[in-house]
Amino acid sequence: MNTTAKQTTLDNLKAVYLTAEDLRVAASILYNAYHDDPFFIAALHKGDKAQYEQKLRGAIREELHTLWQEEQALIGLFDDQRLIGLACIVTQQVPLGEARYWHWRLKMLMSTGWHSTQALMKKEASILEHLPSTQCGILQFIALTPIEQHKGLGSRLVQAVMSWCDEQPKLDGIGVYVTQESHVHLFSKLGFAAIEKLTIGSVEGDLLFYRSCESE
Repeated sequence: MNTTAKQTTLDNLKAVYLTAEDLRVAASILYNAYHDDPFFIAALHKGDKAQYEQKLRGAIREELHTLWQEEQALIGLFDDQRLIGLACIVTQQVPLGEARYWHWRLKMLMSTGWHSTQALMKKEASILEHLPSTQCGILQFIALTPIEQHKGLGSRLVQAVMSWCDEQPKLDGIGVYVTQESHVHLFSKLGFAAIEKLTIGSVEGDLLFYRSCESE
């Protein structure tokens, strides 16, 4: 791609809140992005690939709809009208971890089973325990469509998250649990600082944190 064409493509990008009509495509993007995620494999995979994929679809669908209903930040990256990536942020204004609402637990139990639901809650509880304050958000999901990866768009999406965070007067920052070294490098390059190395279940990862400009 020549420089002019690349610039035109970048000019067409916009980061805006998702609408209800975007959720189906958003769930598909997240499913493809997290299919091989070490945490989800450990939490949901019990030896049957088809069952794992069904559980993963269910977990993503239920979490996405819960975030939408709770009016949490679902930021989509669009190329004109086409959704090519998204980031989902949850704040502690809603109960997380062991404090999750009973209806979330019930839906997740039906979609993934008891042990998987417990693993998801324990992951959140572990992250919350290590964040600097109760006024911090968690980046639950961040993903691009497969054909848009390795084009530098991941940085654009992370920067959109950081800009959103800077605009929230009551938010101290955002934490993200990362299990892949390339993702650690991306977040670190853009201003996320390492807080702690966390082992959640059998999965080792890094908890990174972006401090809001408002809280500095």
